[in-house]
Formats: sequence, structure tokens, C-alpha cells
Amino acid sequence: MLTIATINVNGIRAASKKGMADWFKQSNVDMMCLQEVRAPRGELEKAVFEDLGVNWHIYDHEASAKGRAGVAIVSKLPALDVRTDFGPEEFDSAGRWLEADFETPKGILTLVSCYVHSGEADTPKQVEKYKFLEAMEKRMAELIKANPLTAVVGDLNVGHTELDIKNWKGNLKNAGFLPQERAHFDNFAAQGWVDLGRIAHPGVPGPYTWWSYRGQAFDTDAGWRIDYQLATPQLAALGQNYRVDRAPSYDTRWTDHSPVLVDYDL
Repeated sequence: MLTIATINVNGIRAASKKGMADWFKQSNVDMMCLQEVRAPRGELEKAVFEDLGVNWHIYDHEASAKGRAGVAIVSKLPALDVRTDFGPEEFDSAGRWLEADFETPKGILTLVSCYVHSGEADTPKQVEKYKFLEAMEKRMAELIKANPLTAVVGDLNVGHTELDIKNWKGNLKNAGFLPQERAHFDNFAAQGWVDLGRIAHPGVPGPYTWWSYRGQAFDTDAGWRIDYQLATPQLAALGQNYRVDRAPSYDTRWTDHSPVLVDYDL
């Protein structure tokens, strides 16, 4: 059994100071996909080797802009290959897409740690987000054909349906719930990708994975489900025990997201 977790750490240095190591020690994960690392390689290594206290393999893609984005995969298993090339060159996708291949008893697993732009309606930030989602859709169409054991996980910054945002009516014109964004997720499903969170919780709101630090969002569970584990049908059939590891209280949070974990029979 291989346990894969994805978590937007909202800055690896801050997460380490707030209790990430305590969570890690009780989580029993085999692979962690991180988003918004927002630190150079040396800081990530310090967090893993010193703060978490594990001598695991680290694969990362640092953002071109200092202190922004950044994705990583921290794994017990060594990677056979790692890729960061993604999409057209006219936009900056650095620190947002990382693919790695791992050998398992049931075949090669391709794992992607992804961090989609947050966007902002009617601004250049939203234009960049659409460019990224278009490139992502194209690459995912290639991946699902290339390897039957592939997962794309991470902070995808879109609530796919009304079930994925507590206050969906108030966000119809906001980034993260715009029709054009959600259409890309319809297309992911049409390609064959399985949303393990929705399969585990069919027809019910949530479970949410992100809550604003403002107001009482966490305490009232006024959240968004924007962190995903999307898998090919073959890999999804091996997935079980999907869970969102929500902090017990506001003051015990070490990021504004919650880890999303799945056990895969690999």
C-alpha cells in the first residue's frame, strides 16, 4: 500500500514553524506532494531533513519569481525520471508543474504535483490562469494515454461544482468558480480522469480543503474544495480511504489548506 498526500503548505518555512513535523510524524505517508513551497531548494531540504527528520528523496521545481509558487514531491521511493517542461514558452509556469515516475510492484506510477494560479477575474492574472489550465488540459490528455497508473494532485484552485464551495452563490463571478474555469474540469472528466474526492463523497457538499484565514470561515466550515487527487481509471480503482485531514481547531492549523490523502494498492 502506498499512501500519497497532497498539501499546499503556504510557505514551507512557515509550515515547519507551525507544526508540519508533528502532522508528518503521525500521517504515515509514503509520498508528499507540496505546493506553494515558496523557498529555495536549501530551505526545502532543511524542512525535510532537519524539521521532519527524514532522509527522503526530494524533487522540486522552484518558481522563477522569488517567494512565489513552487512545487515538490518528497518520497520514500527514488524517481526514475522527473519532468518540469510544461506548456508553451510564452507564459511562466515555473514552480507549478512537476512530474515524476516511480517504480512499484504493479507498474510505473507517474505522479504530478500541480499548483494552479489563483487568478483574479477580469485581470491579467486570470489570463495567465486560463493559459495554464489550457496547457494542463492538453498535457493531461497525453498523460492518461501514456500511462494507466497516473495521478495529478495538488491545489488546483477551482471548485468544480456547487458541491465544492460552501458559498457558491456568492462566488459565481469570482476566480475559482468561473464557468470557463469549471469547464476545464468538465473536460478533465471527459478525458477519463477520476476525482477521488467526489467518488468518495458523492452528491454531498465538500469535504472542503481550504478556508480563508479571515473571519470565522474555518470554524463555520465555510470552505472550498480546491485540493484534488485526480487519477486514471486504472489507478483510481486501486485507491481507497480518501480523507481530508482537517485540523481539530483553528489554532492548530499549520497552513490554510488541509492535507488530502489516498491509499493506493501499489
